Amino acid sequence: MIHLVLGAARSGKSRFAQQQAMQCDKPVIHVATATITDDEMALRIERHKADRPAHWQVLEHPDNLPAVLENLNTADDAVIIVDCLTLWLNNEMYLNPECHIDMLQSDLVQILKTSRQDIILVSNEVGMGIVPASASARKFADWQGWLNQAVAGAADKVTLVVAGLPMQIKG
Repeated sequence: MIHLVLGAARSGKSRFAQQQAMQCDKPVIHVATATITDDEMALRIERHKADRPAHWQVLEHPDNLPAVLENLNTADDAVIIVDCLTLWLNNEMYLNPECHIDMLQSDLVQILKTSRQDIILVSNEVGMGIVPASASARKFADWQGWLNQAVAGAADKVTLVVAGLPMQIKG
């Protein structure tokens, strides 16, 4: 089961994903993609850590997500949370300026289609606001939208979380 959980910042999408993982009655592996870039991001990361059950296995991988998921495909039966695709995409664009969205999304979708694990992916829905002012921000918003579309196409279930309320839109 591949489940994509979309929402805006502070919409409750991470909490919803955690609740879904707990209902699976399997061990949880949490793949965290955030990196500390400033004091505010450090506080966000600490808040997420405090919200997670202490017994969950946590893997911090800001990049190369397809390889991480491929390695976890051989793990014992577990549910994997990836939180979040938005920061992973940001990291890839920053660390690998020559990367292209087609390659990033095709590698990820291929792994999702062949995974034997239950995977819950958290991602920001960034296309509902104003068009960003800078070319790099517009590129990021475009790539995030295309990534979300590709993952939603591969997912068995897609949920949009707004103001803490989940709305199932696929599956």
